[in-house]
Amino acid sequence: MSNPLFNEDLRKARRSIMGNPAPEVSQTRKRKSLFYYGWIIVLVAMISMAFWFGFRTMFSVFLVALVDEFGWGRGETSGVQSLAMIVYIVTAPLAGGLVDRFGPRRVILPGIILLAAGIFLCGSIHRLIHFYIYFGLMAGIGVTFVSLATYTAIIPHWFEKRRGTASGIASSGMGLGMMVFVPLSQGFISLWGWRISFLILGIATLVVLLPLNGLLLRHRPQDAGYSGPDGETAPTKPDENSAPTMNSPFVWTVGEAMRTSNFWALMLFPMFSMVGIYLISVHFVGFLVGQGLDRMAAASAFAMIGIISTPFRIIWGFVSDRIGREKAYTLGSLFFCCSFYCLVRFEQGGGVWLVYLFVLLIGIGWGATAPMFMASAADLFHGPAIGTIYGMLEGTVGIGGAFGAYIGGYLFDKTGSYMQAFGVAVISGALSCAFMWAAAPRRGKLLKKKVLEAKKTTWGTDNTR
Repeated sequence: MSNPLFNEDLRKARRSIMGNPAPEVSQTRKRKSLFYYGWIIVLVAMISMAFWFGFRTMFSVFLVALVDEFGWGRGETSGVQSLAMIVYIVTAPLAGGLVDRFGPRRVILPGIILLAAGIFLCGSIHRLIHFYIYFGLMAGIGVTFVSLATYTAIIPHWFEKRRGTASGIASSGMGLGMMVFVPLSQGFISLWGWRISFLILGIATLVVLLPLNGLLLRHRPQDAGYSGPDGETAPTKPDENSAPTMNSPFVWTVGEAMRTSNFWALMLFPMFSMVGIYLISVHFVGFLVGQGLDRMAAASAFAMIGIISTPFRIIWGFVSDRIGREKAYTLGSLFFCCSFYCLVRFEQGGGVWLVYLFVLLIGIGWGATAPMFMASAADLFHGPAIGTIYGMLEGTVGIGGAFGAYIGGYLFDKTGSYMQAFGVAVISGALSCAFMWAAAPRRGKLLKKKVLEAKKTTWGTDNTR
């Protein structure tokens, strides 16, 4: 009769002699072949960003309701959204840096609580200053922690080969947010009024986002048993968090990135893009209502932009993995800029079919924005400081968004028309495309090599002194 313990020792010895992988590694490889946990991270990001952008875009629905009830001007009321964007400018770099340092759950969960509280308290406002405090300030800070700023500090660690696709799927939550929250908010307002609508949305934020992020979110592949991105189980590469030397990999820091022209172009192309995006987000429903459309029909048309942009975020991300970020973004920008001609013709008396054509074109073009923001930043400056760097990018997004939200209301109050505002959106879109090419994410590895060679030259000069 054989001894079971002896047989087990013999099997272990044979594995050692033959160089077979240890059982733990085999389990990891088996898990990789069946499922990669990185896609769970993408799913969490997608749902969370649906709330983030849903709250950004539903503002246009509440804007109409609040202006009607209180008689506030559109310019001063849309200033609440501008304040929220200014808050985003300040907190986005901080949020990304905190994720880099403390991990996502310690940062995101308190933000969710603050966001839910701000939205809930909006149901009690009686003066414009209350709206500025609860939505612009409290919710403005909280929503930053479920935005691109935080999840772009996480997703690039999980994906390299399919980074554009993963970014596209995650950011498709933005389109889902528009698709769900805009008509849902209008429906709630029609049934129960805007106060009850704010209360329901605040509670829903807490109930959905808190357990989702608290239970499922992980920072890096190593936290789930992998050794690298894309489910790698091979021996880990040298630690890219260590300080660079002549014999170690170069690691991007915020300071090193800021010394390149690519960094500043990367900051500017999303900023100009967001001028037109937020001009439409805040004023599209009001524009259609002013042209005689029913409020629910206007809200539904706006939601359709989200429906169309959702698959195109995934499509543009997938396409960019194959033809490059710059070419994909340029194609998307063409759709975006051309769409505004439809609104100009509609305001001049054209048929309602122009609104539907606008919705189609801008939905396609809008889909190219967020995936390119996320993937381009990671292509250029992926490393331990990616959260802070992308947070800075989102800060410039806030500048563009705040300007777009304000300039639309300002020009309407001055001229009684959105015609000039649409022109601003088109010019900004064209500038955004130009700066994307200047950022040159296709040359990310070459840029890193160039900076490292310059450092080696500096180190060599220092050693000869």
